[in-house]
Amino acid sequence: MENRVSPRLLSINLHLVIPDVFADNDVAGSQIWLCDFSFERGQHYLVEAASGSGKSSMCSFIYNSRRDYRGTLSYDDRDARSLKPDEVSMLRTRYISLLPQELRLFGEITAGDNVRLKNKLTGYCSESDIAAMFERLGIADKIDCPASQLSIGQMQRVALIRALCQPFDFLLLDEPVSHLDGTNNAIAGELVFEAATRQGSSVIATSVGNNLILPTDDIKHVKL
Repeated sequence: MENRVSPRLLSINLHLVIPDVFADNDVAGSQIWLCDFSFERGQHYLVEAASGSGKSSMCSFIYNSRRDYRGTLSYDDRDARSLKPDEVSMLRTRYISLLPQELRLFGEITAGDNVRLKNKLTGYCSESDIAAMFERLGIADKIDCPASQLSIGQMQRVALIRALCQPFDFLLLDEPVSHLDGTNNAIAGELVFEAATRQGSSVIATSVGNNLILPTDDIKHVKL
């Protein structure tokens, strides 16, 4: 894997942010909505949320794929809404990686090609790097299978590999292990932790119950 580009994204800051659709909701108890909250590079976060509390919306806001929120979200000192399309593209290929809850795999192409599509944009991993991740996650025999023929748990592992095929300062994982057993959860956590440690980066994982197992106690628990 190539060396990380610089400069670094040091923080993602939310100031009184709330989804437009939650504007009239009671969000008392949330540590993020309508609060001042910063995700800092190098710190790992587990965002614990009840279903319907906006965790996928939060990930979309941070990833700059949605802007239907009130308040201010900024990357270091740069307002997220001020980014131009080419800057958003750079953000998503160099600084923030996302594994969305809905996975967004192309069912008609192979698992391997789903990963390679992302890797062609970033040039981050070698073919042997990709093969090694498929092997560690127990899906080496699925690399040439159409994604539509995989189980949901296998799809989650493919989507995780895809998310790791780029440099990042923040890795957003929206319910990344909801369909994985304990063994595969632990392996996924090891891969994620190794990638983040190598780059001095942060993991932001959301959960409604089945938490990603990271091999570290340095995890900040946050209530959404």
